[in-house]
Amino acid sequence: MAYENTEIKGRLANLRKKMAELSVDYYMMPTSDFHNSEYSADYFKVREYFCGFDGSNGTLVVSKDEAGMWTDGRYFIQAENQMKGTDVALFKMMNPGVPTISEYLVKNMKSGQTLGFDGRVISTSIGEDLEKKLSDKGVSFKIDKDLAEDVWTDRPELPCHDMYVLSDELCGKSFKEKLSDVRKKMEEYGTKAHLLSKLDDIMWLTNLRGNDVECNPVALSYAYITMNQFVLFVQSKEVTADVKDYCHKVGIELKDYHELTSFLEDIKFEGDVLYDKRNTNFLTYKTLLKKAADCGVKLVDKYNPTELMKAVKNETELKNIREVYVKDSAKLTEFIYWVKQNVGKVPMTEYTAAMKLDGMRAELPGFIELSFPTISAYNANAAMAHYEATEDNAAEVKAEGMLLVDSGATYMGGTTDVTRTIVVGEISDEIKKHYTATVSGMLNLAASSFMEGCTGRNVDTFARAPLWNIGLDYNHGTGHGIGYMLNVHEGPHNIRWRFAKGADEQALLPGMIVSDEPGVYVEGSHGIRIENIVEVVDRCKTESGKFFGFEHLTYVPIDLEAIDKKYMDAKSVEQLNAYHKAVYKKISPLIKDEAVLNWLKEATREI
Repeated sequence: MAYENTEIKGRLANLRKKMAELSVDYYMMPTSDFHNSEYSADYFKVREYFCGFDGSNGTLVVSKDEAGMWTDGRYFIQAENQMKGTDVALFKMMNPGVPTISEYLVKNMKSGQTLGFDGRVISTSIGEDLEKKLSDKGVSFKIDKDLAEDVWTDRPELPCHDMYVLSDELCGKSFKEKLSDVRKKMEEYGTKAHLLSKLDDIMWLTNLRGNDVECNPVALSYAYITMNQFVLFVQSKEVTADVKDYCHKVGIELKDYHELTSFLEDIKFEGDVLYDKRNTNFLTYKTLLKKAADCGVKLVDKYNPTELMKAVKNETELKNIREVYVKDSAKLTEFIYWVKQNVGKVPMTEYTAAMKLDGMRAELPGFIELSFPTISAYNANAAMAHYEATEDNAAEVKAEGMLLVDSGATYMGGTTDVTRTIVVGEISDEIKKHYTATVSGMLNLAASSFMEGCTGRNVDTFARAPLWNIGLDYNHGTGHGIGYMLNVHEGPHNIRWRFAKGADEQALLPGMIVSDEPGVYVEGSHGIRIENIVEVVDRCKTESGKFFGFEHLTYVPIDLEAIDKKYMDAKSVEQLNAYHKAVYKKISPLIKDEAVLNWLKEATREI
């Protein structure tokens, strides 16, 4: 007899009953919150509730007679196991013959039918694409109703945590100064109003922080800006007395988070409205579009001005970031020493190693939270870029091979991200060759000079060249921006080489910080990634123009046990020795344990 998951089947039956009541023929549930955050809180896990699959990427589509769930290759096995007996079909994205969601809907939906979804969790680009492809078929849309509200009876609460205020001294620039800069850009674009939906942009602009998204110190919020008004939409229960006093003092008008749609429907636009389509959910976009038409004004789609302002750190932010990275580097160095001293002697798994590091970081003054869940991957597991060990599913770390640890935290004064691959036992000559090339690439990029106007695409080859020279590459970008006491991933700049027609690129500017993280991933064998964070700096000005470069923010030793000098040229050897000299100088004053200090001296010796 076939296994039946009666719980999931019961939930789907209740959902279909609700769909029938509202005349919704197909209902779509993605993996997202209202702001397309990197992490979705339990409240938003509607797709998981109705099919059982809890991976980080997936979209469920339910009709009267069928249910299908789309996910990528990382999750095929997991999805099959978790959806067993649910009657939900798995659509393996990118596999030959597997339709996309829009192709499936175009094929199956009939004229007069209705597609429903919560328009707050669908991006505008996806919503417009579905409209374009389905409207010709006579399909209508219902996007203003979250059907899970009435079906998911024990649904977790919407994330709601106290907000807090950062001082102008810590931020280096007041809210009023930042707002003045935003209004200048609004004038430049010929707009009278600006709707801001991106959480980290809102937090940066207001000098407020929250705790509504895992590992991101942000509050669920929207901001509406005119030339004489600033309205912040947040959950009323999150507004502490300090936040209320601060908002009153600086001229921030507070409204409840759930009032945005009715506010936009009631307000009269006095001129064109600036918004960023990439960061605006479909329901909000459609509300804006209708209101703009009613008022006889245009919507102006431009990148949020705050995005670039936020990416170029001011002098106060840079000073604090530099200090935080040195403290964080010293703590990670102590962790590497702990791993090397204890592997093979005490029980250690990928998970317990990660917990050890997380606990060590939490001891640092000013610690707020991890900037992302620590990635701890041993040997072959490190070859999977998205690997995540859990307490119940973690490999034992033995005294052989390597352990890759990618980790970081947010502190009062900065957000960190760093990866080291640690030798815990014997490794092959091939691994040493790969490791040495990876290190050479990281150092090569960090030491590069480039002209004003260069983007990350221009400089990415500095990091990849040592690997390309031996016929290797890695299937991810080399660098991403990092927020100031904000998200560990931020734009608009990045470092990646691949050309994409029509893709926007952002020139690298002094004051930006960016990761430098080449790697090697050999399936079934090993994974190596070495990640430093670097700051873009002025180098010199000549008759040819301005030249920029990078300065290290991360000061953690490279594992010399994996370095084979025969695979390095003289320049790379010089760069490694110079980096290790700087590592010892920067972090040795912070390390009080004599044994760790003696080890550090040996770990940063010249080769």
